[in-house]
Amino acid sequence: MEPTGLHVAIIMDGNGRWAQARGLPRVAGHRAGVEAVRRVVRAAPALGISTLTLYAFSADNWQRPQPEVTILMRLVHEYLLTETHPWAAHGIRVSVIGRRDRLSRGLREVIEAAEVATGQGGALHLRLAVDYSAREAIFRAACRFYKVTELSRDSFARVLGEVNHDGAADVDLLIRTGGEQRLSDFLLWESAYAELIFTPRMWPEFGAEDLDEAIAEFRARERRFGRVPDAAAGCGQRATQ
Repeated sequence: MEPTGLHVAIIMDGNGRWAQARGLPRVAGHRAGVEAVRRVVRAAPALGISTLTLYAFSADNWQRPQPEVTILMRLVHEYLLTETHPWAAHGIRVSVIGRRDRLSRGLREVIEAAEVATGQGGALHLRLAVDYSAREAIFRAACRFYKVTELSRDSFARVLGEVNHDGAADVDLLIRTGGEQRLSDFLLWESAYAELIFTPRMWPEFGAEDLDEAIAEFRARERRFGRVPDAAAGCGQRATQ
């Protein structure tokens, strides 16, 4: 069962541009991005976040130069190895969503070990999207759905969770760093009513204060889910009385 609280998803963009602006190789940006992940994960529970989904590597990222892809996969591997014990100690449950058949055997084994070791964590559900494509996941779920006898949104969401190796509640807040303003094939089904925040801050610069500000902006917004605002509804009722 998912813990109660906010589901925040983050598209961690801007690592390469951050490095290039400083005359550094792109790998330096990716390594700095890992430190930003650590900062955000530490801060999340105290900010009322129960589920945190981070876009680590998209299915389209395979098109990047092979040396960069190799480095990114190595960073994911190293991050899982070094963080599994601290996660377990602090009640953080980790799961990896996305395809696994294109990952190396070693990385798959590390993923599975981390998921088992942290499986009882209740303080935060940390989801890392690796080799992830929302459209492909929805397509694969649709291909399986014909076998399901209960035809409903909830049952489709369960099948989608099976395809992704993990399910979670709908996204409340989606943040994208780096200045771009698009979803880039990330959690399209789950973000149907998510509040969106786009920040020019590059991911390596993002920290607990930035996350806190985004949560504050989220809480200041009125989420209507297709309904009229409460004030407008009240006016309509008075007018008909």
